[in-house]
Amino acid sequence: MPRRKRILITNDDGYFSDGIQTLYRVLQKDCDVFLVAPDREQSASSHSLTLNRPLRFHQLDRRCYTTDGTPTDCVMLAVHKLFKHRKPDMIISGINHGANMGDDVTYSGTIAAAIEGSILQVPSIAVSMAHYHPGMSMTRAARFVAKLVKHSRQFELDSTTFLNVNLPDDEGRPYRQYELTTLGVRHYKDIVIHKTDPRGLSYYWIGGRPKWKATPGSDFDAIQRGVVSISPLRMNFTDAETLKRLIESPPDLK
Repeated sequence: MPRRKRILITNDDGYFSDGIQTLYRVLQKDCDVFLVAPDREQSASSHSLTLNRPLRFHQLDRRCYTTDGTPTDCVMLAVHKLFKHRKPDMIISGINHGANMGDDVTYSGTIAAAIEGSILQVPSIAVSMAHYHPGMSMTRAARFVAKLVKHSRQFELDSTTFLNVNLPDDEGRPYRQYELTTLGVRHYKDIVIHKTDPRGLSYYWIGGRPKWKATPGSDFDAIQRGVVSISPLRMNFTDAETLKRLIESPPDLK
């Protein structure tokens, strides 16, 4: 019998969220799954580490743990504490309650956990439900993730690349179609909203309504057409073309 994969799952919505709990239940059928997730919502925490205070690490049952830190903290603690003798075979972040597409990946705690996995040289996947609404079933989404885990070697990813997966509404049917996509582009209208409290003092909400550019081949384009989007991403931000041009013709800074 083949060895069961050891999977670490985390998220930024908190250990109690429907997405991660359903994923934990579905993946246990074929994998040894460990859940390490924040004890509260950490959305938009990006790739932040907690360095200015100690972290708490609580065991809920044999393979479920929570921390009072960020998704990145969760991955760091899990890999160095639970998997210190042998790294997990894969890290899965999600299933997030809401999309992580285009420019938004730079803010996402869900994506950050997959980035940290990539840095630690563990194959990683970030998974998000694009049009999440409370009470919706996550079971079919989790089963699609299980298929990704089963066939992950076919992607032939090196340790510097991870997958960003966004799922559209499943309409009660198993996911069968997917597309390999690029990151899309979105703009926010009224990104900083100014309000006044009852004492006459100003306060601000950061948010607004997103407006997406439906670029063919992008993650948003696939989701808009009801198709699963899979985008291979990596941490290396180097602009190779610009670097080559500047090396060939360096700016004169005298």
